[in-house]
Amino acid sequence: MNTTAHEYRTGWKRALIETRISLTSPGDLMGFILPTGIAVVVLLFMQNADFEGAPVSLGSMNMPSLIGMNIVFGGITGMVGILAMDRTNGTLLRAKSMPGGMTGYLVGHLVSTAMFIAVTVIVLLAVGLPLFDGLEFGTPDRWLMFLAVLAMGIVAALPMGAVLGALLDNPRNMGLVIFPIMGLIAVSGIFYPITALPTWLQWIGQAFPMYWMGLGMRHALLPDAMAAVEIGGEWRTLTMFAVLALWAVVSMALAPRLLRRMSRRESGSAVAARRADMQRDW
Repeated sequence: MNTTAHEYRTGWKRALIETRISLTSPGDLMGFILPTGIAVVVLLFMQNADFEGAPVSLGSMNMPSLIGMNIVFGGITGMVGILAMDRTNGTLLRAKSMPGGMTGYLVGHLVSTAMFIAVTVIVLLAVGLPLFDGLEFGTPDRWLMFLAVLAMGIVAALPMGAVLGALLDNPRNMGLVIFPIMGLIAVSGIFYPITALPTWLQWIGQAFPMYWMGLGMRHALLPDAMAAVEIGGEWRTLTMFAVLALWAVVSMALAPRLLRRMSRRESGSAVAARRADMQRDW
C-alpha cells in the first residue's frame, strides 16, 4: 500500500513539474494557444449568423460545442503524442527500468494532460462568456452540469488516448489518429447542428464521444429552447452520460492491458531503431 501511494505521489509531482514547464515554454504555449485562438476567431465571424430563427447566433451555438471538442481532441491527441514521443526518446524505457516507474509515469502524464485540458476550458470560457450573447452559466444547476460533463469527458478521452498511444510506436504516425478525429469533428455537430446532416452521418457521429461532449456542453451553456435543434428536440442527458461512461469503461479496461504489453516490448535496441528511423527521415 505504501509503495502504491508513493508511486501515485510521484506521478502527481511529475504532473505538476511537467505542467509548469509547459506553461513557461513558448513552443508548448503556442501549440496550446494557437488552435484555440483560431477557433475563437472563426466563431467571431459566425457571431451574427442565425440558424433557422434560433434564439442565439451560430457563434453562440458553437461555443459550447468547441469546448466539448477541445476536451476530447486534446485528451486523445495529447496522450497519443506523449506516448509516441516518449517511446522514441527513451523516456518510457527509463520509466520502465525504475521500481514503480510506469505507474508514476502514467499518472503524471494523465494528470498533466487533464490540467492542460482544464486550462483550455477556462480560457475558452473567459473568452466566450463575454463575447457571445445567449450563453447561460449563472445558476448552480448549470455549473453542476458543466462540471459533470467536463469530468466525464476527461475520464473518457484520456484512456482513449492511452489506448491509441499504446498502438503507435512512432510520432510520424500521429496522422493516423488526427485525421480520423478531424473527420469525426465534421460529422459530430460541432460547427453546425448535426440534424443538418444525412441520417447515416448522424448515426456515425452519435457512435463516438465527440458528439455527446458537444451535446453536454450545449446543454450546460445554452438556453433550454436550443434543444429544439437537437436530434429528437431534447438534450438526451441520460443517454449522453451513458455513452460517455461506456466509452470511459471500455477505454479504461483496454488501456492497462495495452500499456503493459507496450512496456514489455520496450528495449534499448527498439529505442535506437526508432531514433535511427527518424534521423533517416530528417
